[in-house]
Parts: sequence; C-alpha cells; structure tokens
Amino acid sequence: MIPKIENILYATGMGSGTPYVFRYALSLAKKYDAKIHIIHGHEPLASSAQSMANLYMGSETVSDVFDQAVIAAEKSIVQRLERLCTKEISADPNGRERVASITVAKLPPKQAILEEAEKRNVDLIVMGSHRHSVLADAMLGTTTLKVLHRSTVPVLVVRIPDGYKEEGL
Repeated sequence: MIPKIENILYATGMGSGTPYVFRYALSLAKKYDAKIHIIHGHEPLASSAQSMANLYMGSETVSDVFDQAVIAAEKSIVQRLERLCTKEISADPNGRERVASITVAKLPPKQAILEEAEKRNVDLIVMGSHRHSVLADAMLGTTTLKVLHRSTVPVLVVRIPDGYKEEGL
C-alpha cells in the first residue's frame, strides 16, 4: 500500500539549517500535492529566571515586560518564516497555497511538535538534526529523538550538514 501524504508538519528551531530542511518538506508537498503546517515551539521562561526578575523589577512590571517581549519575538519568528516561504516557493505557482499554517507555540519544542501533529492530523513530520555526541544524546536527549520515540506518525529526519549556514532567514 502506498502511503497517502496530505498534511506535512515541518518543525523548525529557527537555526541555520531551517531553509535546508524546509526544502525537503516543500519537495514532498509538491510530490504528494500536500499541505505544509509549520511549527516552532519555544520554552516558557524558567521559574528561576522569573523569580530573579521579580526580585529586581516587581512581578507586575516583569509580567508586562515579558508578555511584550514574547509577543514581539513570536511576531518576528512568523515574519521570518513568511520570508522563508516566499523565497522558497517563488518559482512554484501553487507554492503559497502549499503552506497552510504557521504556528509559534509557548511550549517545549517536543510537546509543541507532537501536539500540533495530532491537532493537524498530519501524515508526516519533517525536522532537522545536527550531529551530537553519543554522550550528549544519552544525557540530555534531543528534541528529534524525543519526537521520534513518541510520534504516532512517520518522522523524516533531515541531517543538516556540518557547518551548514545560509543567510537570509
């Protein structure tokens, strides 16, 4: 049986390999006439950092400052992803229609990816991975490994070449 791929979740950490990995999601979307949903998850502020900020600025001020900073950061991330989409799909007449959604979630990346995959009923998750040492993977774990172990749908892990860097995102 040939798998039917209609919805692809492209997970990005906004690193230097973002365009490289996005091209794989885009290539698959073209091949299968599928929709791409983009997700970026970011960790909420650690409680220790929140406590320290409260100590110096007061909880109301800290709350306002951090809320505004998060809104600005999320807006910037969406704009960067929109620019990436525009650049990469410019030669495809149906390109913009392929990107169905861009979501920035205030969740740890693994949780954001898995929840978005379920919410969007995706058929495939596409994400990148840098080379890590065995010790780092064993002790800390990576978002990619966590998603691989917990996902209920196939995950395409795109190896980002060592030293890869692309300008313009």
